[in-house]
Amino acid sequence: MLLHPTEEATIRLYGTADDSIVDGPGIRFAIFTQGCTHRCAGCHNPDAHDFTGGTLSTVGELWEHIRANRLLRGITLTGGEPFEQAEALIALARKTREKGLTVWAYSGYLYEELLAGVPGPAAPLLLEQVDVLVDGPFVEALKSLDLRWRGSSNQRIIDVVESRRTGQVVELCL
Repeated sequence: MLLHPTEEATIRLYGTADDSIVDGPGIRFAIFTQGCTHRCAGCHNPDAHDFTGGTLSTVGELWEHIRANRLLRGITLTGGEPFEQAEALIALARKTREKGLTVWAYSGYLYEELLAGVPGPAAPLLLEQVDVLVDGPFVEALKSLDLRWRGSSNQRIIDVVESRRTGQVVELCL
């Protein structure tokens, strides 16, 4: 495991969106990771499931795109499943927060699972760099277009900073 990932660390990407307004508040740089073991039925990015697809990028290359856009409020890690590439994303999330931007992440894993080191030991380290987590698998039967920043009603929008401070899950009230 990379305890101190560098700008040379590689991330397998499905793609990016330089100025997303649907992946959290404000203008965000959305990073769609490639690879997902959840393979949720009805997923809006089914082509992101295959771990061998997509393209490779370094943390440094992604950081240059983020740094160049002065309108960004933050980044959003989504997928695929970003926590299945947690090691490389730690460095990017740290740099983002050091710049004063927020980090949102979407995960099919639950907050409690990520804290416990699922899917791997880097997951809780990445979670430490996340401000808001939308957790839980997408469930097609619970899908609603009326939900803000999530696809199905089982998913929670968690204030990770406050949850860490209080020791219990604190959901954002929207």
